[in-house]
Amino acid sequence: MTDKDNILIDDFFEGRNDLADLFKQAAQQQIEDNDFTERVMQNLPDARTDNVRRLSRLWSLFCILVALGLFFAFGGWQVLQSLFFGGLHMLLGWLEVFAVTAPLTEININLWVVLLLLGFVLVVLPYQTYRKLSATL
Repeated sequence: MTDKDNILIDDFFEGRNDLADLFKQAAQQQIEDNDFTERVMQNLPDARTDNVRRLSRLWSLFCILVALGLFFAFGGWQVLQSLFFGGLHMLLGWLEVFAVTAPLTEININLWVVLLLLGFVLVVLPYQTYRKLSATL
């Protein structure tokens, strides 16, 4: 507060001596903190801990960037694409064989039921598993 504010406050309380004395006593009162301030200062993280965290994050970022660079440099993307499309081609071939041979078997199998089960296994189960794992972590 400025001196002007102090003068205005003193002028306001001039006629009220009992309130002015009460506020002056409250301003001079010392509150015992039972070493609270010292305990707080001891529990504050020091600058070294912050530096270690910062270096750890930078090292993790560096490792991720190197891994991504090596992944693309050695053709990792093409390997993943070939695995995906090879698996898809195998799945479609299996479905084609199943659709052709299913009517010849004695068991009556509906192709739509098989496609719905396949969709459930490929979409819903991984999604539910991911949700439950992320909720527990």
